[in-house]
Amino acid sequence: MSIKATNILDNILKSVSYIFHPLIMPLLAVVFYFSKSPRYIPAPIIQAKLISLFILTVILPILLYFLLKTLGNVKSIYLSTTKERIYPLILNCIVMFIVLQRILSATQIVELHYFFLGILISTLACLILAIMKFKVSIHMISVSGVLMFFIALSIHFSININGTLALMSIVFGAVATSRLHLNAHTYLELIMGAFVGVIPQIILVSYWL
Repeated sequence: MSIKATNILDNILKSVSYIFHPLIMPLLAVVFYFSKSPRYIPAPIIQAKLISLFILTVILPILLYFLLKTLGNVKSIYLSTTKERIYPLILNCIVMFIVLQRILSATQIVELHYFFLGILISTLACLILAIMKFKVSIHMISVSGVLMFFIALSIHFSININGTLALMSIVFGAVATSRLHLNAHTYLELIMGAFVGVIPQIILVSYWL
């Protein structure tokens, strides 16, 4: 492979990691839910939920990252060591708890509540593993959790989203390939990440499916 082709491939795979970043995937799932849900939900409520979630799950973590970097708790956005992951994961658990309590309570939108509860459980599992000095792929946790949520929604609402599921399967493979190509994770870390993302969603799906 030529140097030019190699550079193009590197850029594509790096782009995959950024486009399907763990911060973005939950919000993507929420947008998908509102676009496919047969329930009537007033547009102002949907808008308020999306804005609130964008602030809490995207903007706030970015600001907290820069705070941690200023304090010297993290060195880069890649969180390449298990030690660097501990504080961001703790803060993310707090953010998920706030989302569950204030924005997506079980009495409002049950499907999204349990989806985010699954994210919280996966984050806690990732934190425990980081404390035990084992690094799992957070990218794989997020993309596998969203894929499982989409599968459950297709069954729950009896809708045909085969095209979306096929696309998400491709994204799943692309993210895994990207993380391997960038030497960000080993095969074991990717597999463990997929399990950590999927299992909580499978367990919790019985509460709303």
